[in-house]
Amino acid sequence: MLNKQVKTTELFECQTPYLKELFDEAEYPWEMLPKIKEYIKTLIAEGLEGFTEISEGVWVGRDVKIYPTVTIEAPAIIGHGTEIRPGAFIRGSVITGENCVIGNSSELKNCVLLNKVQVPHYNYVGDSVLGNYAHMGAGSICSNLKSDGKAVVIHGDEDYVTGLRKIGAILGDHADIGCGCVLNPGTVIGKNTSVYPLNALRGVFSEGCIVKSMDNIVKRR
Repeated sequence: MLNKQVKTTELFECQTPYLKELFDEAEYPWEMLPKIKEYIKTLIAEGLEGFTEISEGVWVGRDVKIYPTVTIEAPAIIGHGTEIRPGAFIRGSVITGENCVIGNSSELKNCVLLNKVQVPHYNYVGDSVLGNYAHMGAGSICSNLKSDGKAVVIHGDEDYVTGLRKIGAILGDHADIGCGCVLNPGTVIGKNTSVYPLNALRGVFSEGCIVKSMDNIVKRR
C-alpha cells in the first residue's frame, strides 16, 4: 500500500530563509494557513534585506517583473525573480519564494509558494501551500470551500480533522497538475506526482505517482 504522506517534512524541502520558520513550526502544512497574514506582517516589520516596498504592505524582491494590469493587495511578499503577468489578482496574505510565475488572470489569496512555482494561466490558488517547482496547468484550480461550508477533513491513511473551513490544495515539491483539473478542498498531492488533465480530485495522493484518474493511480517508474 502506498504511504499517503501529509506531514510538512514529507512534502517540502524549504530552502527559502524567510519561510523556514513558518514551515519548521508546522507539523502539517494546513497549520500554516491561519498564520500567513500575521507571519507576513512580522517579516515586514522586522525588515527583509533586498526587498522594496512598492505600496503599503507589499514588498517585492530583486528582479521582480510586474505587468501594469496586476493588482496586489497587502500584505504580500513577492520573492526575487518572480514574474506576475497581466491581469493577475493577488488578494492579500500571499508570500512567494524565488523565480515563481503567477500568470495572466490567475487569482491567489492566503497562500504560500516556495521557489520556482508556476501558476501561469487562469489558475485559482486559495488557502493553499505549493512546493518547490510545483506546476498547475492552464485552468486548474484549488477549490477551498466545501459545498456544505463545514470544516475540511483531510482523508489520507487516516482522517485529519483540521477545524478549518477553508483549505485549498497542498502540492508537494515537483507536483505537476494537468490542465483543467479541480483539486477539491483538502487535496494533498505528494512529491514528484503528476496528475492527468481534466481530473476532479479529493484526498491524499502518494509521492512519485501518476494520477490518471481517481481510480487509476500508478507508481512512477
